[in-house]
Parts: sequence; C-alpha cells; structure tokens
Amino acid sequence: MVQKILIVDDEQPIRTLLDYNLKQSNFETIMAADGEQAILKVENENPDLILLDLMLPIMDGIEVCKLLRQKNINTPIIMLTAKGEETDKVLGLEIGADDYMTKPFSPREVVARVKAVLRRSGERTGIHEDDGQVLRTGPITVHPEQYEAFLDEKPLEFTPKEFELLVYFIQNKNRVLTRDQLLSAVWNYDFAGDTRIVDVHVSHLREKIEENTKKPIFIKTVRGIGYKFEEQKLK
Repeated sequence: MVQKILIVDDEQPIRTLLDYNLKQSNFETIMAADGEQAILKVENENPDLILLDLMLPIMDGIEVCKLLRQKNINTPIIMLTAKGEETDKVLGLEIGADDYMTKPFSPREVVARVKAVLRRSGERTGIHEDDGQVLRTGPITVHPEQYEAFLDEKPLEFTPKEFELLVYFIQNKNRVLTRDQLLSAVWNYDFAGDTRIVDVHVSHLREKIEENTKKPIFIKTVRGIGYKFEEQKLK
C-alpha cells in the first residue's frame, strides 16, 4: 500500500522539491500552502504523515499541530523549522510533533526521516514480541496492542512518541539508557539525531506520570549519561 505524505509549506520551491523526492521514493503526496488548508487536507485525505512548516500564513505550524492533537488525530508530524527558532521547536515537540528538521535540509535526509517515523508508527502495535503482553510496574499498566496506559487504573493520554517512549522505558526498567540509545530505539534513526528530542519527550512524559516532576520517582536522570526508569512497588 502506497503511503501518503502531506507537505505543508507556503514556499512553492520547497513543496516542489519535497514532492519530487518523496515521489521518487514511492510515496504519494498531497500539498497545502497554509494552516487552514492543512487541517482540511488531514481531515479529508487522511495522510500517513505530515511534513509541517512552522511559519505558515493564516494558522502557523504550532497551531496546526495543537489543533490536530486536540482532535485526537495522531498522524505523525515532522516539523520543518528555520535556524534560530529553538523555542518553537521545543514547543512543537511538547504539543505532539514527533520530530523536527531545520532548514536548509537535504531532500535525502527528509526522506530518511519520513521513512524512520513511518516505520516506528507502523510498529506501534508490534512493539513487543509477545502478542497480548501487558506491562505493569507499580501503579502503571500498559496495554501495547490496545495503545492504552493507566496510572492507578485511571487512563493516561499520550502522543504516539510519548507512548512508545514509556513502553521502551518499562521494557528496560532499572537499566541506565543513554539518550542515543533512546533516540535509536524509539525514533529509529539510522543517522545522528538531535538528543534534545529525547529530553523534551521525557519532560512531557514525566508531567503525566510523576506526582512531582522536580522529584521524579519513575524516570530518573543519570547526569552525563541519560535516564533510568525505576520500578516502583505498589503500596
């Protein structure tokens, strides 16, 4: 089945460049030039992934991403940003973007990132080797196949990447994991990535499972190395 990519950028040369290279890699493409068009295309065309420029007319990329996630549309999103927009990059990740790329970028790298994100998205229901496996640690219960997680039996809401990160942490509880390990396992990059993506998602994950994010009991920071998910016993 051919996968469909929505390209959202107000610059025609960039849309044309991405359109050509994605089609060369056997993707189907659809395009939008502003935020409102992007929302309509997502709702009507149901793309498999969105390449979303940050700076758009009418409605910017942050607003588009936020609105889609509020509508519980979990289509993977790769933000396209310009240099110097560091705050917006982090905000984009916090509200549900799966990745970001900084302009100027090579078409080859864009295609590689698209394939990596789609690969992870397609594997969500197969994260575990054992079908039907339920993961439990302390008050947290995760059903990978149902894409559900609970804290003290109360349902938790996650973006796709947050869920995958939680699953990987629990699968590897009590082990120290480097940022590069997490980037490779959860984002499945075949090339050097930006480990700040990991930090942002860990921060957001903590907000949803930790009672006190400044004194986390589950996801501990191991300074200079990465993180460790510590198993908790039910009280």
